[in-house]
Amino acid sequence: MARKKKKGKKNAQRKKDPHAKEVPFNPALRGLKRFKKSAVDQPGKLEEERRPAEKERRPDSEDDRVFLEAMSNVSPLTIKRGRITKVPDKDTLRPAHAPKNEELEVMAHLSDLISGAAEMDITFSDEYMEGCVKGFDPRLMAKLRNGLFPIEDFVDLHRLTQEAAETCVRDFLLKSHGRGLRCVLVVHGKGLNSENHIPVLKQRVPLWLSRGPVRKIILAFLTARPYDGGTGAIYVLLKRAKGGF
Repeated sequence: MARKKKKGKKNAQRKKDPHAKEVPFNPALRGLKRFKKSAVDQPGKLEEERRPAEKERRPDSEDDRVFLEAMSNVSPLTIKRGRITKVPDKDTLRPAHAPKNEELEVMAHLSDLISGAAEMDITFSDEYMEGCVKGFDPRLMAKLRNGLFPIEDFVDLHRLTQEAAETCVRDFLLKSHGRGLRCVLVVHGKGLNSENHIPVLKQRVPLWLSRGPVRKIILAFLTARPYDGGTGAIYVLLKRAKGGF
């Protein structure tokens, strides 16, 4: 006797539970479902939409032909590594402006002073220097060499840059002349703490005293005696405030 299939249990499982919560449909799948339906219902329309995009990506056959003709004589590079740089032609390069060489200017001007081409007669060496205006009384020069003029003021240039030292010397001498002073001391140092022990300020002092407004108020200068600073300082004899020696 054949058994009867029990359908009641399965039908009961299929019945919706009134107390169960309804799970919301994933919104991300709605577009997929709609796209799938469109693909089934309207296959021709999707094919037409794809054609313009493919046409834009497809290179023009005429452009390809022109490009291949232009590149027909070009050989591929065999170098796989490194950077290739073109060496510029020397004839096409713009000539660079030569930097202003201050050292050459200084030495040229100092040479003019020593040779007598300038307004002052100057004697300069590594240890000693002196200078005076042309026609200066030799007796006054001898008196200055012997340290017989009293030092009325001084200025110390240690630890100053060249630019700052030049400004300091100019201002000091102009003010001293305005005060009616005759003999002052300028301490430029011996250059022992300078690079390569070169007395840079000492080399510049004759130039500073022979140009600008300072040269109009100076009669003479020379290396100081040992007790006043020796080769690290100079005496400077100024004109009288009203002119003359």
